[in-house]
Amino acid sequence: MTVRTRFAPSPTGYLHIGGARTALFNWLFARRHNGKFILRIEDTDVARSTKESIQAILDGMNWLGLTWDEGPFFQSEMFDTYRKFAHELLDKGLCYRCYCTPEELVARREAALKDGRPPMYDGRCASVKETLDKPFALRFRVPPGRTVVEDIIKGNIAFDNSAIEDLVILRSDGTPTYNFCVVVDDATMDITHVIRGDDHINNTPKQILLYRALGHALPVFAHLPMILGSDKTRLSKRHGATSVMAYKEMGLLPHALVNYLARLGWSHGDQEIFSLQELVDKFSFEAVGKSSGVFNPEKLTWLNHHYIKETPAEELSELLLPFLKEHGIEAKGDERLPKIILTLRERSRTLKEMAGSALFYFNERVEFDPKATQKFLLPENIGLFEVLVERLSALSEFTHDALEAAFNSILEESGLKLGKLAQPVRVALTGGTVSPGIFEMMEAMGKDLALVRLKYALEFMKQLPAS
Repeated sequence: MTVRTRFAPSPTGYLHIGGARTALFNWLFARRHNGKFILRIEDTDVARSTKESIQAILDGMNWLGLTWDEGPFFQSEMFDTYRKFAHELLDKGLCYRCYCTPEELVARREAALKDGRPPMYDGRCASVKETLDKPFALRFRVPPGRTVVEDIIKGNIAFDNSAIEDLVILRSDGTPTYNFCVVVDDATMDITHVIRGDDHINNTPKQILLYRALGHALPVFAHLPMILGSDKTRLSKRHGATSVMAYKEMGLLPHALVNYLARLGWSHGDQEIFSLQELVDKFSFEAVGKSSGVFNPEKLTWLNHHYIKETPAEELSELLLPFLKEHGIEAKGDERLPKIILTLRERSRTLKEMAGSALFYFNERVEFDPKATQKFLLPENIGLFEVLVERLSALSEFTHDALEAAFNSILEESGLKLGKLAQPVRVALTGGTVSPGIFEMMEAMGKDLALVRLKYALEFMKQLPAS
């Protein structure tokens, strides 16, 4: 048997964290078993489905690297198929015409609630033999008995069929309903494993009854526990329930988010960091927990910091460009960028943070921190800066080692310690007292810009009144 999984989002919004984890688990399971991963867009809700939402889902999947083997398929293009299967059930007597109007149904439900009865359809049209000349929906006849959902995560869950009303599978306007579409799709696409959130668990017994009515073998069901916010309640925007692409805009790396989502409800011992291939090799549903996972933004940021440090600087260079552009910096083609990144990534948790820290590398002038200038850009340092500008101008290679040698020669001649020269230079080059290592930073900045900054600081000090 070839494993076939599917991810079937509704295009009524963005791809959110919960949907992305569902897609990832389907993708991992299919890849683990050399199977197929199918993407299906459940767009039967024409009023709420939008092209923008479809594109947002595709963008999110592609950014995460969750490539699909078949699809995307669209339910809106399958209406004739759904109607065909619905009428086959009608011909077999497994469903019936329901002539109740929406107004009648609403009134009966309200009356049932008022009387303390379950607001279920009472099946009054099930016994109507003749075909009436009026609009009708098709309702599936729910058989008596119990339906057991065999779930590989949650175990067996039994449902009493008496609590399931005869469900509409085709509305009076000819449009199919959700549960029927899902079953027809999964059956005709030969889906072997239905892996989805446990908010779908109450739909599963209805779908099992429809599978059986259609004469199709049941898939294996795996219902994933919900993801909760850090306050242990349903995930909200405040606690991380935002678009997957919003995390891209925050400066997260896709493999960091994939790693985090994989660990959100699944584990492999105490291991926290996984390559994509490791996730494929080690993923199994035996290791998926039964309790809800808690979304932890700090843990996600920690993982992202790890991947920023591990990702080659050349690869980060391309990813950093749009974040620099947000600051008005066009850095494409700047050969300094990989070196700049190497000086910043130890302290950068996100690409957005890294871009903000990199600004001093690109602007011709920096804004001096007044407290830093009062302490370090003093007239007494003019002589040191003049010698430094002269020595650096003469360097044929502007490298870490050459810069360190130049500094050491000046320090030896002046009898000073490194801090007495390095801190004023740091302020001159960055505007403040905190920066990457002085020699790494200067090499990354480059000779031309470093000299421009040092000369500017020199002129600044010369204009100060002598102490």
